[in-house]
Amino acid sequence: MTQPRALTIAGSDSGGGAGIQADLKTFTALRSYGTSVITCVTAQNTLGVTGVYPLTADQVAAQLDAVLSDIGTDAAKTGMLYDTGIIAAVADRVKRYGIRNLVVDPVMIAKGGHPLLLPEAQAAVRELLLPLALVVTPNLPEAEALTGLTIRTRADMEAAGRLLLRMGARAAVVKGGHLDGEPAADLLIAADGSRQWLEAERVDSRHTHGTGCTFSAALTAGLARGLELPEAVGLAKDFITLAIRKAPGIGAGHGPTNHLAWLEEGRRLPGEEVRR
Repeated sequence: MTQPRALTIAGSDSGGGAGIQADLKTFTALRSYGTSVITCVTAQNTLGVTGVYPLTADQVAAQLDAVLSDIGTDAAKTGMLYDTGIIAAVADRVKRYGIRNLVVDPVMIAKGGHPLLLPEAQAAVRELLLPLALVVTPNLPEAEALTGLTIRTRADMEAAGRLLLRMGARAAVVKGGHLDGEPAADLLIAADGSRQWLEAERVDSRHTHGTGCTFSAALTAGLARGLELPEAVGLAKDFITLAIRKAPGIGAGHGPTNHLAWLEEGRRLPGEEVRR
């Protein structure tokens, strides 16, 4: 097969653990050709975000036109979009270029608490992006913000997932990492009525910066490779669990995960033959 193409539309993380940088590392580890559209430049490290510098909607649209008119993509993901103008530009180009495999990671707040999406832009995510999404991948605080529900149990996660489907997403992965207890469980729920819980060990670590970005990037790479959604979600769950467990211990705060762990352990992709 030709090399799968995966596009990330997100912010730049100067610390390299999240955003565009994490996405491109993940795409490469999963043997996909990564392209990028930068929405914001951030000044950040493991201790927090000290500056956010958004691009204009026109600058974002120009990058999308450049990539999609020539290289194209087999799957795309959104991350930090920051404001309503950028969200509208992205939604317009997703429709214009007919991107069907769209993963919406509704990035709202950095690990250290800095806002990465303006409060007034949340409605644009719901109204403009969710109806275009193959799958939306919120953590519990993001799912609460999008749905208005309080989520404390697995039943609450299911209720939030159903509401996200009613907003137009074809599927949702409601990530349960913020729930207490073992194991770490995520819910995949789809408009066709299917439902699947994905469980993994809960790794006790402060090195979890960029986990949402990395999970959604791995999911996007799986879709770009032609995997069906449940298989791509399973790949993403395995990828991020390993990346957290093998975190390199960088920085004095919320450190990054290890985007190379998949390669370091010689893991194979679904359907991939053993190399001799």
